[in-house]
Amino acid sequence: MSAKFVINGQNKLFGEIPVQGAKNSALPILAATVLVDGVCEIHDCPDLTDVQATVNILRHLGCRVKREGHCCTVDGTSAAGSPIPEKLMHEMRSSIIFLGAILGRFGRAEMFAPGGCEIGLRPIDLHLDAMRKFGAEVLEEHGKIVCECPNGLKGTQITLSFPSVGATENILLAACRAEGTTTLFNAAREPEISDLADFLNAAGARIQGAGSGEIIIEGVKRLTGCVHTVIPDRIVAAGYLAAAAMTEGKVRLSHIIPAHIGPVLPILRDSGCEVEVRGHTVTLRAPNRLKAVKSIRTMPYPGFPTDMQAPIMAMMTVAEGTTVIVETIFESRYKHVGELGRMGANIRVEGRTAVVQGVPMLTGARVSAPDLRGGFALVLAGLAAKGTTEISEIRHMERGYEDICKTLSALGADIQRVNDGDRNEKEQ
Repeated sequence: MSAKFVINGQNKLFGEIPVQGAKNSALPILAATVLVDGVCEIHDCPDLTDVQATVNILRHLGCRVKREGHCCTVDGTSAAGSPIPEKLMHEMRSSIIFLGAILGRFGRAEMFAPGGCEIGLRPIDLHLDAMRKFGAEVLEEHGKIVCECPNGLKGTQITLSFPSVGATENILLAACRAEGTTTLFNAAREPEISDLADFLNAAGARIQGAGSGEIIIEGVKRLTGCVHTVIPDRIVAAGYLAAAAMTEGKVRLSHIIPAHIGPVLPILRDSGCEVEVRGHTVTLRAPNRLKAVKSIRTMPYPGFPTDMQAPIMAMMTVAEGTTVIVETIFESRYKHVGELGRMGANIRVEGRTAVVQGVPMLTGARVSAPDLRGGFALVLAGLAAKGTTEISEIRHMERGYEDICKTLSALGADIQRVNDGDRNEKEQ
């Protein structure tokens, strides 16, 4: 049964909320348990549909998975390199992360091209080229991918043409069980890379330099069970700060690593917000009206994150002045623009550039979430808008944001999750 969010806007958000575990850490860490001969206990694993899709793949591969609250226990002892069917692969974009893990342990991986949000090309060429560097034979045909390395993976040197997060993760996974040493240049530097490396090292891997542009991995013959806690989700954290900013509110986030949202904090301050950082908390106090930020350009970490482009654009729609946003990572990540326009936003897009002219007020409308982050931008717009906003296709947001209604309601928002058939389901 499909569902939608119904938001009655213009309620100022106040209060304190903890930040969920990071989706973009939890997914590769769960995939990495395939490499482990033993039991892994993963804490702060968020309750998301993408996590469930990952668990479904693990179970298909023969892993025993138990979920209790935010803890996932995975026993990979009986895992097998079974082909992953197309249906499971298409449930999320990041399913390709299983490639390095399965190949690293079993020497053969068979799967299909991944699915998920349609935000533009995420070519898997970097992933496949890296597996070839390890000595694997790669066959692509009709969307099916078969990688085989009967003599085992061999350590190598790899230089990425672009610091891809997914490719970096796949290389780490494959290299952990490869024979010899692998050196990766132009690696992605996102905090989620460091989190994955911390998990793998806890399981017995030998990885140095994660979080920098050069990572050295010394292959080991075996990984063993361990306990690991996923880092807080920096994108979710920044999104809720944007919600406070748009509603003239004051919100304090706990269970956060402030340095991870360092690229976003200057934007929030430039828009007129007061931002206070203390230990593992961040407090934002919004002005009566936001000010436009002249220019925002998405870049690989530690630059401004592409995943925050849509939520910050929503902020700028009600800011005084004009903001120019340049999306350098994905070419189709402006699908939320038309939906924001239905709510009264004034946005002009030319290629990868969006020019946002702030308006005094948005108005509620019926809109549809185009993807994960674009959908959350519509939630922010609905919180600030006059009247009622109905957002359909909320399945996109449930891939990455845990208990949106419960979290926002705790801060004073009027938001409900409503199922078709006139059955309301207000989440307290």
